[in-house]
Amino acid sequence: MTPSRDASPGSSRPLGAAAEPREEGSTATGMTVNTPLCFRGKKILAPMVRVGTLPMRLLALDYGADIVYCEELIDIKMLQCKRVVNEVLETVDFVAPNERVVFRTCERERHCVVFQMGSADAERALAVAKLVESDVAGIDINMGCPKEYSTKASMGAALLSDPDKIESVEDTVNLVKRIEKTGIAAIAVHGRKKEERPQHPVHCDVIKAISEAVSIPVIANGGSHDFIKEYTDIETFQKATAASSVMIARAAMWNPSIFRKEGLFSLKELMQDYIKYAVRYDNHYTNTKYCLCQMLREQLETTEGKKLHAAQSTQEICEVFEMADFYEETTAVFKAKKTSLETETQDEDDQMEDPDVIKMAVRFDKREYPPQITPKMYLLEWCRKEKHPQPVYETVQRPLDRLFCSVVTVAEQKYRSTLWDKSKKLAEQAAAIVCLRTLGVPEGKLCEGENHLINKRKREDQERLNNRDHGEDLAEPSHKKASFIEETSDTNVPKMSL
Repeated sequence: MTPSRDASPGSSRPLGAAAEPREEGSTATGMTVNTPLCFRGKKILAPMVRVGTLPMRLLALDYGADIVYCEELIDIKMLQCKRVVNEVLETVDFVAPNERVVFRTCERERHCVVFQMGSADAERALAVAKLVESDVAGIDINMGCPKEYSTKASMGAALLSDPDKIESVEDTVNLVKRIEKTGIAAIAVHGRKKEERPQHPVHCDVIKAISEAVSIPVIANGGSHDFIKEYTDIETFQKATAASSVMIARAAMWNPSIFRKEGLFSLKELMQDYIKYAVRYDNHYTNTKYCLCQMLREQLETTEGKKLHAAQSTQEICEVFEMADFYEETTAVFKAKKTSLETETQDEDDQMEDPDVIKMAVRFDKREYPPQITPKMYLLEWCRKEKHPQPVYETVQRPLDRLFCSVVTVAEQKYRSTLWDKSKKLAEQAAAIVCLRTLGVPEGKLCEGENHLINKRKREDQERLNNRDHGEDLAEPSHKKASFIEETSDTNVPKMSL
């Protein structure tokens, strides 16, 4: 293929490779696909930041799209995620350490969703591919984004001026599951230069030249501004570029029913359809609101648009569009399903429960304790005084709701709370409370009156002040300074994830 300065070409290979080197100034996407994903005669939802989330992808499939892309997700962010099967929503979630869902998918789209990542490192790209490959139909390395946030990080269009880095991505192909060969599967071409933007005319002639120069499928992108206003325009753009398939971005963002052969839906209909998916798959309300605002466009200043802009929850968004009943019914179903699953899980826990574990239904509320004083600290102090080994905490996380439960072992006896907590630290504090209450030992609560640990710290502080007055060195061994700081269980306690 002859490199072009006027278009933004990219290549597709089965699982893991990237575009061939291109002349600087081009932009591209390096796509990897699982067979039998085919790129001939397809209508494709393009990757769009904040738009290509699960509700929009499913809506595009409903309306007739053959392939859908997720928004670009950065490799470093994805590698921090944990893959979680969400039994309530029937989805697979990739969850960040802060509990935010970075990527959510479901069985409906598994054979037609392409995962697009931003990456400038072959090893990281491969690691992300391994993380998501069983849940998606293809993996796309973004070599097309001309935005500064991508190019500054050596991603997107910057990859096209670094052939060595592109080749190193290609080297990872043989390591990816289900790979058959390293041959290119398709080329996605956005018909604009790197410095051009959507308002500039799309270069159909360059896309056509690329289409005629190669035997593999070429996917034409960039026609929303000049060509695609309704379904029949997709074919017009395809003929103008001689491409095998067409990828649609902005026209689909404004009205995803652009994929309907029967014609466009009314704005009210498609927005209600979108909201149903947003509620059904628990989409974050800020993302839902953003996508709806893209659909409203000129109507954002209407009464409905202003109400949407003011909405601060999914429930409020539903109220704006007269879908409050749908929201209530759907969330009630999910609540009931979650309760049922929790009951099943609890029954399983009870059957597997160690009968020797002492249990109580308690939680740790830090408002009931003085600053920097916790039950774990009291339990550690008691063990030292009684010459027992320090407490050992074993914490598990329940995959259903990602809550935690901890068992603490003290003097060969185990203790735990029957209540599950939202963090590992809270679960450990609850286990410590169960142990202290069973032993009849103070746990440091404000209601217990004088706190001996606080008093001990005050005495030590006074001693240090006295030493300062006498000119003595205040330096203390680090172990003495930390004598009443609870020890972190992360380094001493085994952790398990169910």
